[in-house]
Amino acid sequence: MEIKDVIQKAKKNDQIAFNTLLDTFWNDVYAFQLKRTENENDAEDITIQTFSKAFDKIDTYKEDYKFKTWLITISKNIHIDLVRKRKKSIRNTSKDNEENYFEIIDDSPTPEDTIITEQNLAKLLRDIKKLKPHYQEIINLRFFQELSYKEISEELNEPINNVKVKLLRAKKLLAAIITKTIITKK
Repeated sequence: MEIKDVIQKAKKNDQIAFNTLLDTFWNDVYAFQLKRTENENDAEDITIQTFSKAFDKIDTYKEDYKFKTWLITISKNIHIDLVRKRKKSIRNTSKDNEENYFEIIDDSPTPEDTIITEQNLAKLLRDIKKLKPHYQEIINLRFFQELSYKEISEELNEPINNVKVKLLRAKKLLAAIITKTIITKK
């Protein structure tokens, strides 16, 4: 399937299309930010924010441009804004009061969800501990404390879109760890 078709599906709120776009372009955006920031955590945070903003504004994407270029531009602007905020003042604690959050449909279990639920709890907890702490926390809040996206957003004091993208990324990383563990044992 071509990226243009995937983008059209994403514009119609297709969850699989969002997953495909995230899988396809994550490494490009992350690598771009890693070069700019020279910091893995900042690069990862900015990449999450990039996809969050891109998914929120997917209707504004014009096919005259390459999707990857559009994402990199969003990413670059987020980084510039971050640098400006850091330079401006550490005390600037203005909060984002956006009420119009982008809804990513989360009805059907993804392959990652299926793999996660099939694991026995002890093994699953051991695998979760292999994730970075912020991914461990979001997995815990969503799957063990069973909080909604909105509740997680409030708990972490982050926009709901960041929570959704971070959770999606955490599930993918956890699924990869679990799959690697299964393959290693065979």
